[in-house]
Amino acid sequence: MCGIVGYIGKQDAQEILMSGLRRLEYRGYDSAGIALLCEEGNPEVKVIKREGALSEGLEAALEKGSFSQSGIGIGHTRWATHGAPSDRNAHPHTDCHQQIAVVHNGIIENYSELQADLEQLGHCIQTEVDSEVIPHLIEHFKNEDHDILSAVRETVRRLQGAYALAIVDHSSNSSLIGVRQDSPLVVGIGDGENYLASDVAALLPYTRDVIILENGDLAHLTVDDVVIYDEDGVVIERSITHVDWDAEMAEKGGYPHFMLKEIEEQPASWEATLQGRIKNGDIHLPEITFTRADLETVEQIYLVGCGTSFHAGLAAMPMFENLLRMPVRTEIASEFRYRDPVLGPEVLTVFISQSGETADTLACLELAAKHGAQTVAITNVVGSSLSRKADHVIYTRAGPEISVASTKTYTAQLLVLQLLACHLTRLSGLLAGHEMSEDVRALLKEMPHLPQKMRDLLQDHAPIKEMARYVAGWQDAFFIGRGLDYAAAMEGQLKLKEISYIHAEAYPAGELKHGTLALVEPGIPVLAVSTQAHLRSKMSSNIEEVRARGGWIGLVTDLKEGRLIDMAQSVIFVPPTAPSLAPLLVAGVLQLLAYYAAVLRGCPVDMPRNLAKSVTVE
Repeated sequence: MCGIVGYIGKQDAQEILMSGLRRLEYRGYDSAGIALLCEEGNPEVKVIKREGALSEGLEAALEKGSFSQSGIGIGHTRWATHGAPSDRNAHPHTDCHQQIAVVHNGIIENYSELQADLEQLGHCIQTEVDSEVIPHLIEHFKNEDHDILSAVRETVRRLQGAYALAIVDHSSNSSLIGVRQDSPLVVGIGDGENYLASDVAALLPYTRDVIILENGDLAHLTVDDVVIYDEDGVVIERSITHVDWDAEMAEKGGYPHFMLKEIEEQPASWEATLQGRIKNGDIHLPEITFTRADLETVEQIYLVGCGTSFHAGLAAMPMFENLLRMPVRTEIASEFRYRDPVLGPEVLTVFISQSGETADTLACLELAAKHGAQTVAITNVVGSSLSRKADHVIYTRAGPEISVASTKTYTAQLLVLQLLACHLTRLSGLLAGHEMSEDVRALLKEMPHLPQKMRDLLQDHAPIKEMARYVAGWQDAFFIGRGLDYAAAMEGQLKLKEISYIHAEAYPAGELKHGTLALVEPGIPVLAVSTQAHLRSKMSSNIEEVRARGGWIGLVTDLKEGRLIDMAQSVIFVPPTAPSLAPLLVAGVLQLLAYYAAVLRGCPVDMPRNLAKSVTVE
């Protein structure tokens, strides 16, 4: 998944597709390709696709080739979710006879079942990519005497998951088709030409008038017209929106910074991460193929990462311990390998890295493998070094993240760790002949509600802006919490310091009296997190200690009333959820707090000084 561009008109489609793909490069990608409908010589859909950057792969291939001009085509930049980055796995994908080409953003959950059915029917699937089943399904229905629109409609009825599709078909060489389900797609309206794109940024040089497709929409584009159908083939009306963003604002979806856009994308990234992994109240992680012998030997678990990834492990650790009743430790990768840790076949090691290329984390995985420990990688990048070297890999599906400060990748990592804890608990129970525990059942029931709860939380930024206004005026701030709230506080202080340049520290609230209270002076901001009901009274006492010394209390809580709230100068409420899932919602608040503090201080939010997105050196 990543970027889609489509064109139909009288201009050179290749030039327009490449221009659109260049405007989508900011989204991040690992390969790119285009498909053109060519009429001269042997009529076919001509596909050119290459791994790597546009300038090094696809553009070079186009310069070497000789292609007749075409007025219809589709293009794609790929961010791998199935199958490692390669020329073969790049989009577009075609049917058996090179007559239909498709580009796809999203995830097809049931692709393996569809692939098995297609192969039984004689179709040849040539890649590792879920998307390839789509052109073959369209071909199958066309062979049953469906026209192209009907074949596409029958195809999408069989797809489970999220998808934005752009489709060209040589037998219908005067049209371009787009379909949207839970993945963005817009139609660009031109004069004697029309466009498709996953992002308005791709269309700005050509049109400012767009139709934003909704779930279930099928758009049929010709040179002179755009007709939109619902799932049943009934023509529907969609309004045209005039976009007056400049190119930079379009890349950011109208947001002033990528960080804010990516914070707001978290509900969608959680839905993608959960997709297909919770079904009918049960958990499915086919990426984890532990045998009975593998699980029976495990006596200890290490969760290993750096920075934000370490904090994800810290917030997930109690769930592993509580569900599995097994010793679990969270380790900073840069320290772990140098202290000669106890490793062996009885140890399960889980390595967490957004990029999958973090040098310290990779070195730790190699050390664990050398000593025979079982290894699991959690990463956002298919084909990364971490994913290739681990015994098992679970992808977070957060999509590209442009801002240096991790937001949606952090919460997606935490969600995957929580899924893994539930999966291992479920599996160990099955091996022992037990039913799924009520604790796991309750968590799996609650997780699908998290995206909507985050959407509700992100509706109102006003109280967070107000808290940030106070914090931004100080050079120091403290974060406190107990249990999982301390883990949430750790990530909150990291976000504040890295983008606002405010010195911030997080402490377990019970540790204040062991030294930190000496630094609490009148007015200093102390951000307190309280979502764990069994620790509420203890947290209240710790806040009293801060108040007695004149500290300013900013409170993040799921509690609606009581003494705790009365003690705070500023309060932000998060929706109630299972206690072990609360750090996911708290993260959204603390990310926004850091964001607005940085904006108020005039800091370069997306590119903080001295930091890089992927740390590939020790």
